[in-house]
Amino acid sequence: MAKVEYFEGGSLIPNKSPGRLTFADVTLERGATQDRDLFDWLQDVAITSSGRGLVDPYYKRNLDVVQQERDGTTLRRWSLSRAWPTKFVAGEWDNEGDQNVIEQVTLAYDFFELIQ
Repeated sequence: MAKVEYFEGGSLIPNKSPGRLTFADVTLERGATQDRDLFDWLQDVAITSSGRGLVDPYYKRNLDVVQQERDGTTLRRWSLSRAWPTKFVAGEWDNEGDQNVIEQVTLAYDFFELIQ
């Protein structure tokens, strides 16, 4: 005779439900520009985390990450909800090289959607 296993509530079928969701941080790269917006945003977060600054609604932002072809055609678009920068790398300077300096920003976020 087969052993019958009972689960919570006396059910023969286990009750499963999703647990806490987590999302990996996103790292974006771009060629260095004169634009200070990403760095300034990171400073806002640093001031907030030190307990001297803004509250969540002022440094968490909704944004879209767009993957494009070289001709500008959109391939994919993700919408990140309540994102904030956790790391900013200004790039490696090589005065003898003729390559562009690459900036990196790593973003944490609460939720995302694939739009396109």
